[in-house]
Amino acid sequence: MAEFRMPSLGADMERGTLVEWLVQPGDTVHKGDLVAAVDTEKATIEVECFDTGIIDRLLVEPGQTVPVGTPLAVISAGAQGAPSGPAPAEPAAEKSPPPPKHKPAVATPPVRKLAAQHGIDLATVHGTGHGGAITHADVEGVIQQLAEPRVKAPPAARQRISPYARRLAAELGTDASRLTGTGADGAVRARDVRAAAQKPTLPSPAPGVSRGPAAMRQAIAALMTKSKREIPHYYLTSTIELSTALEWLRERNRRALVADRIVPAATLLKATALAARDVPDLNGHWINDHFEPADAVHLGVAVTLHGGGLLTPSIVNAEQLPLIEIMHRLRELVSRARTARLRSSDTTPATITVTNLGDLGVESVQGVIYPPQVALIGFGSVVHRPWAVGDLIGIRPIVTATLSGDHRATDGATGGRFLTTIDTFLQHPEEL
Repeated sequence: MAEFRMPSLGADMERGTLVEWLVQPGDTVHKGDLVAAVDTEKATIEVECFDTGIIDRLLVEPGQTVPVGTPLAVISAGAQGAPSGPAPAEPAAEKSPPPPKHKPAVATPPVRKLAAQHGIDLATVHGTGHGGAITHADVEGVIQQLAEPRVKAPPAARQRISPYARRLAAELGTDASRLTGTGADGAVRARDVRAAAQKPTLPSPAPGVSRGPAAMRQAIAALMTKSKREIPHYYLTSTIELSTALEWLRERNRRALVADRIVPAATLLKATALAARDVPDLNGHWINDHFEPADAVHLGVAVTLHGGGLLTPSIVNAEQLPLIEIMHRLRELVSRARTARLRSSDTTPATITVTNLGDLGVESVQGVIYPPQVALIGFGSVVHRPWAVGDLIGIRPIVTATLSGDHRATDGATGGRFLTTIDTFLQHPEEL
């Protein structure tokens, strides 16, 4: 048996509210599957499972607020998915074996979701996975064999919808009253809302806010007030010439597929991650009156939301990732943050944060450090300015980088080395 507990989805998180279960007792789950939606002070985040097994019991009801570390569910390692208890007696020898029509289908939640969306009874699907488990390919095969789409049953007179699904529908601009639910008794769940939102029909602008503006602003205000009250900030600014990096990017992107093209923001992220690796005094947390260096660079990325506010998901082990993977992670994080689909793995506590307001035309950013981190780097927009090279002056693309440092952990000399290291990597983009 293993316990699935309320995770810590941020350094300042003390408790969370269970919004919705994405699984039910008897479901088979694997490490990385989404099993629940949890509300923090800033956002509703889908939480991934860290174990493989069968959901045995759900211990907390939706709507309950519990401290971090509280057991939420019990996961058994059994292969049959039956609740714990006495083993059933063997059938009498004189009786014929019962028909297999009620044998529970073994399938992961994503496979069940796909089947439910297409009206497929998993009991009728032949599983080709390990131990007869039904795979994604098995369900897709049945979908292709359907000669005609199934007709959905008319909705009930009074629609059943979870509070999280109702709020998510409002955020994504989806008309929940038009949805047919796949939950118990036809209840509309979050997965139904997302499936409808992904269909290219009658697009409607969505606010894209993960929490109510007032609640999010209160959470941001509390964290930033704590930062400015407790952290003695110092600021250093450096102007970085980017002609070599941008020319390298243009040549690389010219040969790459559209999906694999890299934007300048990704190079700034990777250069920052490598600099944090090489200047480790800025990469870590200030805890219990001393600095604790991190053994990897978990790069926080500040994402502004369309309806106001911001979230800061993280790229884990950013210093080890290829530049193209940094680009893919950046695109995914921004998309999930702005559509209220962040996962618990996206909220690994960052060791240093990057904020980039260049797309808004801002030329420099003096950010506020996220406690318990000890540094934040801000980038402005890439602009063309006069630049001296030797005795000649030309027009070159430049970016302004501003470091916000915690004077308890480092001094200006360390911050200066950090900015110089970022500059050095950007002058040799092939090393990113």
